[in-house]
Amino acid sequence: MTPQSTGAGPEITERITVAAPARTVYAAVADVRRMARWSPECFAVWVTRRDSGRPERFVGWNRRGPFLWFTTCRVVTATPGEEFAFDVTTFGQPVARWGYRFAETGAGTDVTEYWQDRRNGAARLLGRVFTGRAATERPVVNRDGMRETLRRLKRELEAA
Repeated sequence: MTPQSTGAGPEITERITVAAPARTVYAAVADVRRMARWSPECFAVWVTRRDSGRPERFVGWNRRGPFLWFTTCRVVTATPGEEFAFDVTTFGQPVARWGYRFAETGAGTDVTEYWQDRRNGAARLLGRVFTGRAATERPVVNRDGMRETLRRLKRELEAA
């Protein structure tokens, strides 16, 4: 399926190199509960369903200033050492696909975080109500958050 047929917007990416093997970085990211330590918006994750011990569905709790909201997430790609991605919805409405791609280099692992907007009109309205941000602001806000998330991930994994 092409992005146009799914209603998906362009993919926004940020990248950083982490001095650790790809499988190590993947394992950290795929333990979705740890996201609350790195993300500037996410403060808690509740895993609601597992498959062979790995998260399959989870709820992300987010905060920005006085705004508080949750999203429901379903893991769609879980390839150790290569890619981890999940689809995000709110109140049954599509929101986004978030993911991470991993590529080993001589210096460690290049980690690419990506976000693809999948909101329809209802989700854009809900986003405005719960996050206090217009839909047009979300790409910039997310890019800034991705940079911070990746910096924190790098700092934690390289200190280990």
